Amino acid sequence: MFRRLIPFLPKPPVVSVVRLAGMISTSPQPFRGGLNLPSLAGTIERAAATPGVLALALQVNSPGGSPVQSALIAKRIRNLAKENDLPVFAFVEDVAASGGYWLACAADEIYAERSSIVGSIGVVAAGFGFEEAIKKIGVERRLYHQGRNKAMLDPFKPENPDDVERLYAIQKDIHETFIDHVRDRRGKRLKGEDDELFNGDIWTGQRALELGLIDGIGDLRSVMRDRFGEKVQLRVIGGERSWLKRRLGLTGPRMAEPDALISGALAAIEERALWSRFGL
Repeated sequence: MFRRLIPFLPKPPVVSVVRLAGMISTSPQPFRGGLNLPSLAGTIERAAATPGVLALALQVNSPGGSPVQSALIAKRIRNLAKENDLPVFAFVEDVAASGGYWLACAADEIYAERSSIVGSIGVVAAGFGFEEAIKKIGVERRLYHQGRNKAMLDPFKPENPDDVERLYAIQKDIHETFIDHVRDRRGKRLKGEDDELFNGDIWTGQRALELGLIDGIGDLRSVMRDRFGEKVQLRVIGGERSWLKRRLGLTGPRMAEPDALISGALAAIEERALWSRFGL
């Protein structure tokens, strides 16, 4: 009110806050939101274009997911930060693991709570083998394909050592890309040996600080007030969905699509399993 009457009063510093919470997936699914570039691009761009903004703050709470979407989101954050000459700060809540830590590394500085879970710089793939199960219930598997490796790791066929070797080679390439990203963003701040930092292990925020994976222990409000002053305005960018939509992830005609409901339920189970790895 007083600022409207006296327009020449200095404006308080502004920090745009973008929340990166949930599993990183290729696309939003029923029963979950899913972090991916298509759903976040507009939010990140609005955050960088906020009038008077001095910095971007990322609230990260993610157990990981798609390495490609992790890389795309992080790259968009870095590009916009460079274009707008903005420092970026990341604040880890419960977890920044695997792809979640990939996102945190998009920041110039990373902060966490002492009990936050940080790390998991590795690559994992999981599945099931059903070939014995279908034999017991009298089901015959019929699979037709062109290309010798088109049916690689089919869960209804016996595991092929050559397929496993090819999968490991793909994982190795992705792992090395992840390592390169961490090294590029953290540089000389990393204090541990490679076989400790990049073996897929996880640490508390306190240990992550000792290893140079983060820059300090602290929360968003406290750190931003220390950095930009007591009057800093923290502007959260991105609309909140209703409680029902947050819980179910359903909108419009998708509610009537059985396939979407089934795939969403399976995705929710997958996400629950991913979070449970960290005791959450």
